[in-house]
Amino acid sequence: MARAREGVSPSVIIAAAGLVLVVAVPFLFIILQAIFPELGRGSLAAPFSALAGALGDPKLIGMTGNTLLLGVLVVALSALIAVPLAVARALFKVPGAVIWDVLFLIPFMIPPYIAVLGWIMTLQPRGYLEQLVGFNLATFLFSVPGIVFVMTLNSFPVVYFAVSRTLETVGSRYADVGRVFGASPARAFWRITLPLSTPGLAASLLLVFAMAIEEYGTPAALGGRAGFEVLVTAIDLRVSDWPIDLPGAAILSLVLVVLSFGAFVLQRWILTRRSYEATTGKPQDSAKRDLGVWKLPVVAGFALVAFVATGLPLLAILASALSRTISGGLVWSNLGFSNFSAILGDSTGALKALGTSLSLGVAAALVTGLLGALSAYAVVKSKVRGRGVLDVLTILPNALPGIVVAVGLILAWNQPWLPVTPYNTSLILLLAYCCILLPQPVRYATAAFHQIGDNLEAAARVFGASPMVAFRRILLPLIAPSLLAAMLLVFAVATRELVASVVVAPVGVSTISTYIWRQFEQGSVGLGMAMAFVTILITTALPLIALSLMGRRGNLL
Repeated sequence: MARAREGVSPSVIIAAAGLVLVVAVPFLFIILQAIFPELGRGSLAAPFSALAGALGDPKLIGMTGNTLLLGVLVVALSALIAVPLAVARALFKVPGAVIWDVLFLIPFMIPPYIAVLGWIMTLQPRGYLEQLVGFNLATFLFSVPGIVFVMTLNSFPVVYFAVSRTLETVGSRYADVGRVFGASPARAFWRITLPLSTPGLAASLLLVFAMAIEEYGTPAALGGRAGFEVLVTAIDLRVSDWPIDLPGAAILSLVLVVLSFGAFVLQRWILTRRSYEATTGKPQDSAKRDLGVWKLPVVAGFALVAFVATGLPLLAILASALSRTISGGLVWSNLGFSNFSAILGDSTGALKALGTSLSLGVAAALVTGLLGALSAYAVVKSKVRGRGVLDVLTILPNALPGIVVAVGLILAWNQPWLPVTPYNTSLILLLAYCCILLPQPVRYATAAFHQIGDNLEAAARVFGASPMVAFRRILLPLIAPSLLAAMLLVFAVATRELVASVVVAPVGVSTISTYIWRQFEQGSVGLGMAMAFVTILITTALPLIALSLMGRRGNLL
């Protein structure tokens, strides 16, 4: 009771202010712009007048259907590829299991827009495939199945890692009990083991669906030739092409938010229908079974997926980066390091773009790490009224695709009556990255706080520590490992983010993603791919080095 009567702690105030600035403001202005079409001119006239035109657009049903179709197909194909591999990895002794894990992590670290450009260079007419074997697959690539194929190769690792780790937690003990009572191995797996892994499977498939419906690079690069328009590309068209249609972009953004939020509601419904408890405190047998005669087919399956998802895109990116001219083809005389020299020599502004992205990545990691820790503390540990609202604000970015965040920031900070605004500065990019990536530190910190008893903070308060001191000196060090892992993920993703960067980047400010995208638009494919290869090395190596150093420090301690 004493704690309930105390004033609101500074940590909760900072969390609330940060969430309002980063999350609530852009989302609120999307809603306001959809209602008041003249908001950009400082007027609240003609409310709801734009809804009929936008929602009555005959293309809207088709775009919404295409968006849903794309999400469902990517989810289905990701599950088809990832679940069998995850089952084998979790329950059986797969030779080279750690190597396969690393190889499957790389496609997730390759930005989707870079991967699709690599596939274009490989499968298009006179591409690398045709140069090597005499035919191309352009018809397949520039089609709906091709779009789904490329997007799946970037997203299936999410399902693979989530399901394999969940199945390892479940183990085979419950399936063995089923077999004792007469169930066949297949029936025990389908009726016991797989249902118990539903939380990990549902969460990962939901994330894949959200990634698919908000992905911009692949539909933009491949969908035009296929005549396949989705909501993301339509929103970008309304924001970037004249005449600018901000009310229409806001309304389509809300449609996209509804689709994404509906997926989260579906996940909640699935997970609350029954109990999936598999950890009872008793030791579980984690011994994995031998594959027996299935060893060679399973290894071949892992190798095939690794080659297609990791090997081919990396080889295509490297080949393009080393080519002096794309028309010169795959011949030794056309290969060299001139594109890398141009990147390192900064003759095209590459190093400036690299420095901008790395700086923004570090800043986004620090801001989201601090705000995520404070927000998770306010929701999990504080007793302040209104923490349910804060919880909703921490979840809301999950339902806000990058293009929606970008539109919201434009609407919020490009108002004529604002005396000071971050619009048209690098700060607007930082706000976009923080909003998009905030859920990662929040989820990690929330899970860590749930594992910390209240007695530690209470003991500190008894000895006179203020709430902020207790948070800084006791709770923050305890959640630091989980929080740092999330911050590394934020850094890796922020440095390569495309859609928000393309939409809100100020004039004269270039990031890694906008630099690569513009090089391809200008026909400088080699420079773009050289920058892409450098980006992949940096965004993969730096987090791995940091995690390695963290592990060594932990061992020393």
